[in-house]
Amino acid sequence: MLKWALIFFVVSIIAGGLGFTGISAAASGISRVLFFIALAIFLIFLVLALMAGEILF
Repeated sequence: MLKWALIFFVVSIIAGGLGFTGISAAASGISRVLFFIALAIFLIFLVLALMAGEILF
């Protein structure tokens, strides 16, 4: 998922540099959403791993 966020970020930078501000804004928004979803999934798995570690030890 972070791979797609990075791809949309690069598309946003290139589109912004070429003057396509609408496409740049849309790609930036998609990139931001994908990044925060990936961050939320990471934090959920981190909490689950820490809880599982407490059960084992």
